[in-house]
Parts: sequence; C-alpha cells; structure tokens
Amino acid sequence: MKFFSRSMTLLLVSFALCGSSAAQSPRTPNAPALSGEAQIRNRLNAWALGLAGGLLEGAPIHFATEIARVVNDGGTMHVLPIVTRGPTENVNDLLYLKGVDAAIINSDSLDEYKSQVPQIQQRITYVMSLFPSELHIFVRPEIRSLSQLAGRKVNFNTQGTAAAYSGPLIFSRLGIAVDKMFIPHPVALEQLRRGEIAAVVFVTSKPVDAFVKGKWDEGFKFLPVEHGPKFEDYYLPAYLESTDYPNIIAKGERVATIAVPTILASYNWQPGTARYTRVARFVDELFSRVDKLQSPGFDAKWKDVSLRARVPGLERFRAAQEWLDRASPAKQTRNP
Repeated sequence: MKFFSRSMTLLLVSFALCGSSAAQSPRTPNAPALSGEAQIRNRLNAWALGLAGGLLEGAPIHFATEIARVVNDGGTMHVLPIVTRGPTENVNDLLYLKGVDAAIINSDSLDEYKSQVPQIQQRITYVMSLFPSELHIFVRPEIRSLSQLAGRKVNFNTQGTAAAYSGPLIFSRLGIAVDKMFIPHPVALEQLRRGEIAAVVFVTSKPVDAFVKGKWDEGFKFLPVEHGPKFEDYYLPAYLESTDYPNIIAKGERVATIAVPTILASYNWQPGTARYTRVARFVDELFSRVDKLQSPGFDAKWKDVSLRARVPGLERFRAAQEWLDRASPAKQTRNP
C-alpha cells in the first residue's frame, strides 16, 4: 500500500457535501436573501458527514450503511457512507482525504503509520468499538503447531481485506516466516483440501460460514494463538468454541486466539472547530439511537456492541466520552 494513496469511492458527491463548514454562516443585515436552492444547498452541507466504510463485500460498509440509516432518520444529519479500499486504507482517508469526517478501521492498522506519522495515536480517536474480528488459523491434519507453518504456503485472502493486512502482521509478531499467498479464500480452501497449501487465515467475526457449513475431514483444525505481551497494544484475547464450530471443535472445548477490534474512528478535531461540532452531533445522534440498531432488521452483531467498550491504544473522541459521562443508566448499553 502506498502511504499517501487515495481511496476510490462510489459516492464522490459526498466529498463536495462534507467539505463545507459545519454550520451555515449568518447573513449580514444588508446581505441579499438566499434563493430556495441556495438554502437547500447550505442546509444539506451544514450537517453532512462523510463516513469511510470499506469494500462492497465487507462487513464495515454494511455497518456504515446501517449507521447512516439510523442517524439520518433523525432528520438533523446526513451521513454519507463511502465505499473505500478497506479499513486499513481508511486510516489514510481519515488523515488526508477531504470530506472524510469518520471512518471504520481495524485498530492494528495504526501499526503501519507509527513510524511515518508522528503521534498517530493522538491524531486519531475512537468513537466506539463495533465488533471484534477473530483470528482463525485453519490448517491441514499434518500441521500440529504454528512453528510447522514456517516456509509453507499460507493464504491471507485478497489484498484489501482484514486478513491480508492483519494476518501477515500477526505472523511477523509471532516470528514465523511463511510463504504468503493472497488469493480468494474459496479457492484457497479447495487447495487446502488437496494439500497444495498448509493453512488459510481468516480475520473476521465468528462464526465463518466456510467452517460451519463446510464438511471437513478429521484432523483439519484451528491452531491456538495466545494473547500476551506481543499483542497487548492493539489486540484482545478471544476464543473459538465448539458452539461456534461444532463440526471442527469438540463439544465443551475451545481454541485460544486473538481478535482485532473493528472501530468507528474520528480525526481528533479540536473542540470549538466546525469539524468537531459536526462529529459531536453525529455522536449524539448515533449514541441516542443504538437501541434501534440492536432491534430486529439490523445486523445481529449490534446486540453485542457496548458503547462503553474500550479500544486498546487509542483515546475516545472527547464528545463521545462526554456523552457517556452524562448518560443516565437507562441510556447506557450493558457493560462489556
């Protein structure tokens, strides 16, 4: 990935809408009255917010669309989900792309920027944690440990996906050099069956259909990855359990792994600025309607979202923390 690349979008109009000031400037007494069309333009631009989502086939753009559906229903904001190259590229967009006020990112994508962007963790804040993406390392029967994957072919899905970024980074932290492949997982799973590759790596929310609905011979399994000092900065401890994958994991057993938090992030705008005011209103509209997102008709993962869940390595956007501080117990989601 080129550091200063620009994400493509199917919603180019959002750049124009979101690049305006956060509120319409008052007219001077002698200023001519605005036309009806000008008033509509100013009203739309005043509270339009660009939300960088992700690839069309990924979960982040789906979440961004549902966020927009709920927030826009309030009638005081116009959230515009933007199709991008993925949660990793979204960090670039949040830092540099005009019209992007908020973005859905994977927390460990900040690792790439640490050496190139001074104080990256002070420039980007999180609004809320959306869902964890669990690491799945699925291997052939003859592979019994992570160390046996050294030098072997391991697939990380196509470029732009969470697995393609987080997977190699995790293996690097483990100190295991593998022969990395980046082909679509359905193709790779067939190669895994035939013994042409040793493992496939998924980084996504469990359960994964390929392992729930697919039929796998005895011996195919998930390898454990323990959460420890190597993963304390961006990752969370997690487990793959028999209830997730009854055909692969024996009843009552579970496999230790780690999870990458997928988060709703904002640039760390300074209080009092137009961009801060816009995101602050977005936060108020979103947090006040989380109960709607957790109702039937929306992704079931919203039911597991807690507004108070913390994200390793980042500070919460100030207006979001202030909302939580003043929220009554009736408005708070359950604790994580």
